Amino acid sequence: MASLDEIPVTELKGVGNALAEKLARLGIESLQDLLFHLPHRYEDRTRIVPMGSLRVGDVAVVEGEVMKADLVMGRRRSLQVTLKDSSGFLVMRFFHFNAAQKNQLAEGSRVRCFGEVRPGRAGYEFYHPEYQVNPPPMPGDGQATLTPVYPLTEGIQQPRVRGLCQQALGYLQRHPIRDWLPLELLAEFQLPGITEAVQLVHSPPTNAPVHLLMEGRHPAQQRLVMEELLAHQLSMLQVRQQIQARQSLPLLPAGDLSERFLEELPFALTGAQRHVMSDIRQDLSQPLPMLRLVQGDVGSGKTVIAALAALQAISAGAQVALMAPTEILAEQHYQNFCSWFQPLGVRVAWLSGKVKGKVRKDTLGSVHSGAADVVIGTHALFQDDVLFHRLALVIVDEQHRFGVHQRLALREKGVGGTLAPHQLIMTATPIPRTLAMSAYADLDTSVIDELPPGRKPIETIVIPDSRRDDVIERVRSACDHGRQAYWVCTLIEESEALQCQAAEVTAQELTERLPGLKIGLVHGRLKSVEKAAVMEQFKQGELDLLVATTVIEVGVDVPNASLIIIENPERLGLAQLHQLRGRVGRGEQASFCVLMYHPPLSANGKARLQALRDSQDGFVIAEKDLEIRGPGEVLGTRQTGMMQFRLADFERDKGWIEPVREMAPGLMQQPQLVQALIRRWLGENTRYGDV
Repeated sequence: MASLDEIPVTELKGVGNALAEKLARLGIESLQDLLFHLPHRYEDRTRIVPMGSLRVGDVAVVEGEVMKADLVMGRRRSLQVTLKDSSGFLVMRFFHFNAAQKNQLAEGSRVRCFGEVRPGRAGYEFYHPEYQVNPPPMPGDGQATLTPVYPLTEGIQQPRVRGLCQQALGYLQRHPIRDWLPLELLAEFQLPGITEAVQLVHSPPTNAPVHLLMEGRHPAQQRLVMEELLAHQLSMLQVRQQIQARQSLPLLPAGDLSERFLEELPFALTGAQRHVMSDIRQDLSQPLPMLRLVQGDVGSGKTVIAALAALQAISAGAQVALMAPTEILAEQHYQNFCSWFQPLGVRVAWLSGKVKGKVRKDTLGSVHSGAADVVIGTHALFQDDVLFHRLALVIVDEQHRFGVHQRLALREKGVGGTLAPHQLIMTATPIPRTLAMSAYADLDTSVIDELPPGRKPIETIVIPDSRRDDVIERVRSACDHGRQAYWVCTLIEESEALQCQAAEVTAQELTERLPGLKIGLVHGRLKSVEKAAVMEQFKQGELDLLVATTVIEVGVDVPNASLIIIENPERLGLAQLHQLRGRVGRGEQASFCVLMYHPPLSANGKARLQALRDSQDGFVIAEKDLEIRGPGEVLGTRQTGMMQFRLADFERDKGWIEPVREMAPGLMQQPQLVQALIRRWLGENTRYGDV
């Protein structure tokens, strides 16, 4: 007997090629896909509301008689249908309609409809409501059920998806869904079987507890949530398995490079740095590729850790690649590594998309021949024409901008194309523990949870932009006392051109108002060389004030800068604000961060700025960010589709993360189960595929 994932949706009544194509856009090709296209919420349509009691924003079912149906020629042609009941009247408005629909909604017809109340030209209106003409009687109190609401794609309406799901449920008697989870696991958590859970979620029975379903906490929903989180966890462990299926070069250091480097450092490593370094040393000496994520708050000294890891590889006769997400950060790493490594006789090369012509050719030659020990750059490092001599360690800074499939692709760049390089991933964006356990299940995690001694806390001040004059005065005073300051312009528009323009206008205004100060400007449209020159001037103390867009978010280190002004902070995420604030507080003197917002602030905006004022701890801030904005935003993966769950809600369901993490490794011993669950929940567009 065919299983549900073998029965195409075209078996269902009313599904022709055109509809099948639209369903395919939602990842629905088989009946199993359809049954796992789950409602993301429910609507309570169990009672009819009198029209006279409606208020704007209400979502309700009304029933009445059609008084009139008119074609209205406004800016857009629409069909305006006026309904009345004994308490009042309401307009249904359709911008997309046909003649049959107009005839069906003729005067005197009885109509029941469901929609959201909006104010309109003719009083309260429903736009494009769902409706029935001559509806059947409403179910009695004991028979009414909640109505599921599904994610849609263009060209498919809710009633159509509901009807298809109901049809598909009819197949469950003869073709139950295969339950891959062990029975003892279900018993331990008191969860229903998969077929029962799917049936209930699509078609809640009349006696189901409404509040639990509406909140997503019903045992049937939780059974599916647990399985979805498990599928994500297994997919990440599978990535780890795929990378570690290849061996790597064990890096056993010879010589004293690391010792000489540490002797030259003007400070001693913190306990946390030493602890993380011993994890890395241990990993690098194995013939299995290291997969390690190092998290450290702003200024905790991750770059030194990266340098020590690189020296271990170089002293074992191997090459190292260090990749950063932006030119400005990559250049900063390049300068740091040159100043540290050249005295040790270690050769550092620079490669970015902007390196062209003969310079590029020469650099590629030195990478290929092994003349370059360390190669630093942007993602241009991993283009096809970059061939390494003996690459054994890849260091990736700011991991959240570098996807899983890219980590897999790095395998091909290792020694001889057969040995996978070790991977050290670094981030200055602290990731909440629960999120790290789920999103980075393929990585071992180390945390540098100690700041170097001498770091002073930064005082954070939140004020409205009506006090701009006071803020400018504060900048003047700080610079007059020999300090330096940043002024960061943020703009809500995505357009880089507009952001740069705003920074240019601000720089001009501040130059006029602070005539005694030397002011520099950095934004995304400057050439790398120009950007680097301005940053260098600021670093050397030749500029008092640096006006910038958020390009300075990560990695810029100027100990004499003790004041940062951030305009419109309400437009940025907490993690980004915390990163920007970390540009100051790097020297001995007291430092200040002024968040100058534009009122009125939303409740969300207030909560974010308050969290920043209350805490200096990146991990506390990250937890708050997760609470406020959700995982897709915190990880910066909104665009990549990672952590876009069908049913699981990270905040609501984080209690599952620990149990799922514990059960996943045992289940990895059953490849058929792993593949089936990943296919069921992540579909064909798994984040990496069998590379």
